[in-house]
Amino acid sequence: MNTMTYKGYLGSVNYSDKDQVFYGKIEGINGLVNFEGESVRELTEAFHEAVDDYIAYCEEKGLVPDKSYTGVLNVRLTPAIHRQIALLALQEGVSINAYIKNAVEHKVEEDAIAW
Repeated sequence: MNTMTYKGYLGSVNYSDKDQVFYGKIEGINGLVNFEGESVRELTEAFHEAVDDYIAYCEEKGLVPDKSYTGVLNVRLTPAIHRQIALLALQEGVSINAYIKNAVEHKVEEDAIAW
């Protein structure tokens, strides 16, 4: 997926050949905010305006702008990977959950989006 960032917000980017327009939405928020433009410059300006307007709206209404997450996920793995993780966790002296948490945190830090 193509994305753009502004003020810590992520915007998805798509193109409609039929309408000859770029369009997107602000991701990871408590609401639906779309933007569009006929060029990359227009799309970028529309995205920035959408983020600024959304932030202002949330401040005005006393709303939390970012979508909340529980921190709990259910990850499906193959039995072979599950076994391998269990053995690696045992070698490190940690639980499977702690092993997976550390691995995911490491990968996220490695791939982190530069806000």
